[in-house]
Amino acid sequence: MSICALIMAAGRGQRTGVSIPKQYWQIRGKPILSYALTPFLSHPRIDQVRVVIHPEDATLYAQIVAGPRLDPPVMGGASRQESVRLGLESLTQTAPEIVLIHDAARPFADIHIIDAVITALNMADGAIAAIELIDTVKYVKNQYVNNTISREGLWRALTPQAFRYQKILDAHRKMAGRELTDDAAVAEQAGLRVRLVKSSDENFKITTVEDIVRAERMLAGAFMRTRFGQGYDVHRFESGNSVILCGVEIPHDRKLAGHSDADVAMHALTDAILGAIAQGDIGQHFPPSDPQWKGADSARFLEHAGNLARKLGGEIINLDITIICEAPRIGPHRERMQNNIARILSLPAGRVSVKATTTEGLGFTGRREGIAAQAVASVHVPE
Repeated sequence: MSICALIMAAGRGQRTGVSIPKQYWQIRGKPILSYALTPFLSHPRIDQVRVVIHPEDATLYAQIVAGPRLDPPVMGGASRQESVRLGLESLTQTAPEIVLIHDAARPFADIHIIDAVITALNMADGAIAAIELIDTVKYVKNQYVNNTISREGLWRALTPQAFRYQKILDAHRKMAGRELTDDAAVAEQAGLRVRLVKSSDENFKITTVEDIVRAERMLAGAFMRTRFGQGYDVHRFESGNSVILCGVEIPHDRKLAGHSDADVAMHALTDAILGAIAQGDIGQHFPPSDPQWKGADSARFLEHAGNLARKLGGEIINLDITIICEAPRIGPHRERMQNNIARILSLPAGRVSVKATTTEGLGFTGRREGIAAQAVASVHVPE
């Protein structure tokens, strides 16, 4: 059977507050309309894709939307219902058996929901993507709750909506001027049987600026990858009366030797973050031969690594540090260490783990000659 997809892009989208119609607003270098088109253009069962646009947007559309499988656009009318009817009328020559109608402001429809609404036409004249209401529904008047409405049997209608072409065309012709809110409503009023197909909440419509932010976050996540880095460091003991670990000074009968403050745990963690973002190691960024780093607070090294990750568009997801020593005891200071690392990197404390272990008297740490530390960092970074 022949199937056509009509993408409705004739709206003005004024509630988003952006300077152009929302369907042309670009996220990650592509207009929202392009994301909405993608699953239909790539779907093997869809033979024809046509966009209905506002007459004032012809130049804007031509500048940013193109594709070998894409028909020339159709000019819409004064309302969404009229625009859909004009789109359907433009198909009379090819007369597909099935037509899918989809909002250009829904960029996250996928191949599964497209398949589902097409298949559902085996049992009905129309089929729509929908989400069952799960929240309590209130009827509000003048900003006050007037009544609580039972949510049983209530669904939110989304797109795509699929129909037998000739039936929905006849319905639109019959209901012209009625200003119904979606094509399923047109079908209902014309006496057609419409079946619901469960969709996902990701198939939302961009209406407000908050929706644009949500879409940006979703698309950013789709183009992010998780990378892992590991770090390891060792510092020997020398005469002193305290050690610094994760920026916390702990009384001890010796201190750690090093060009900076010798914070072995923070050095390992810095290397782990640098490794996750493929930016070398701590020695490249802060050479021990450079006198400016003599006695330096290692928080500067860690902060630098965190800033590099952010500049690359990355987000630190989790940090795990293991301190290896016989003494001093780490447990009493663990929470302060975690909170300090989180503060330096502007992270929730729950993303930082500090652990400690011994080597049961074996090796240089077992002989209490020094302290070792290892760390693992996971970072979301753009592709």
